[in-house]
Amino acid sequence: MSQTVKTLISLRELILNGEIAPGERLLEVNLVDRLGVSRTPIRAALARLAEEGLLEKAPGSGYVVREFTVHDIRDSIEVRGTLEGMAARWAAERGISEPALNRIKACVAEIDALLSQTELSNDDIATYLELNEIFHQQLLGLSDSFVIERMLERIVALPFASPNAFVIATSEIGQSWKIFFVAQDQHRGIVNAIENREGLRAEYLAREHALLTLRVLKTALKNQSVLDQVPGAKLISNVAA
Repeated sequence: MSQTVKTLISLRELILNGEIAPGERLLEVNLVDRLGVSRTPIRAALARLAEEGLLEKAPGSGYVVREFTVHDIRDSIEVRGTLEGMAARWAAERGISEPALNRIKACVAEIDALLSQTELSNDDIATYLELNEIFHQQLLGLSDSFVIERMLERIVALPFASPNAFVIATSEIGQSWKIFFVAQDQHRGIVNAIENREGLRAEYLAREHALLTLRVLKTALKNQSVLDQVPGAKLISNVAA
């Protein structure tokens, strides 16, 4: 792993866990001592985080950590759903290879096996996170669209917009199993629609799947202990909105 990537990961973690607060000004010279690296990887990491939307240029020089409203979060989730819906529809309409179909079916089967247990341990949740990310990456790949891939890459870089953003929070709330099962039914339905070349149905299910996250968001905003499980929660302003 390069020094730039390590710096990027370290800086992103400091922002998401609240050690660097929203509105705080970040200057290369100050981060040299804090992170113990030279200015070159810091400069690259800051530019990347600004591109991802976590930072914005400060007047004069440096960057400041962005603050996100609840409205921003809702918008980012809905945009992800729209893009994943397009990816699913294009995959269905354009057709996909049998090996690609088998790979995403195998991923769905692994999640089925995981959810067949009576309860999920922390290790099981970690496995679910991994499989869920694989499913969404494979779904994106089925679209065979560089444009959608680039646009989704930018959206999911935001801490609240990725498919896994609220999974841990889901495990902390009541009826969590119901939400996991609904999400998995949607996974299965999306793959079935793609296999049967039902573009509109695939798009609808993918968009509904993303909107399921909004249900968890609504609950999380009313419960600080649940909200604290969400990466980047300390960047949210007007939580009561």
